[in-house]
Amino acid sequence: MTGVAGVLRAADLRTGATAWTHRLPSGDASTVLGAADGVVYALDATDSSSSTAALDAVRAVDGTSLWRRTVAWASGEPLAAFGGRVYTADGTEVTARDARTGAIVATSPTGFRCDHLVTGGRYLVCTGSPSFAGDTFPPMRRLDPATLRPLPTPKNTSDKPVRGLISDDGVLVLYEAGAEDTSAGNWNAYDLNSNRRLWSSDATESDAAIADDRFVTFTRVSDRTTRGRVITLDLHAGPRATGAAAPRMSEPYPQTRDAEHPLLIVPPGPTAHLLVLARTHASLRSLQLP
Repeated sequence: MTGVAGVLRAADLRTGATAWTHRLPSGDASTVLGAADGVVYALDATDSSSSTAALDAVRAVDGTSLWRRTVAWASGEPLAAFGGRVYTADGTEVTARDARTGAIVATSPTGFRCDHLVTGGRYLVCTGSPSFAGDTFPPMRRLDPATLRPLPTPKNTSDKPVRGLISDDGVLVLYEAGAEDTSAGNWNAYDLNSNRRLWSSDATESDAAIADDRFVTFTRVSDRTTRGRVITLDLHAGPRATGAAAPRMSEPYPQTRDAEHPLLIVPPGPTAHLLVLARTHASLRSLQLP
């Protein structure tokens, strides 16, 4: 499924042929996609600086429109769908809607500010804004998906939260760095269910993903012996793990280096491979998951 220039396109994964297309009634400046229970959701904004967007629900099998709502939304905020609800954020408040009708069923409490929403699996976590450059940042807070009220959350560092990923079993891996220089930070892993910090790995800021219960990213550019590789870490044990949980690295591949500004693309579900998209010298290559 892709959303480009205001058009949703679905492809048959077995053949690559187009299954259906659906033109969104609004513009095409920003399109954020989500899917759950046979429905595709699209946030579409005519202007990325606007404080609102159109939220469309489309049937996954044939592209039939189910409903459409105008929602409060901030550019860069994600769309989450699970448990019969769809969640959106506007940089201040989180809103939950009924997946069948689009009607609002919950909002985050008055007086609680959610600068940025991180989501994955069936988890919602509020952090400070990645675009803010102050000296201090609000602590991250997990939200109850039913009520959107804050829940007990592991204590995070005082650094700027730049990017976060959450696994299906509730491990949050958050890249935190100094506000003025985000190239010298750490990936920190937190267990959202036991409310404890699991591990930390120093790294330059780079793309990352979660695949087969492992954290996937690129080796550090400054490490001449290992750079140019994809590295995976056990989500619970981290970089110091041994045995079957020990870190694993791919063979060297020049286009995983920082100068290529590479992106990781992980196919949905269990997978034995991933895609590396090099953006300087454009190419897309499938690599075996280490």
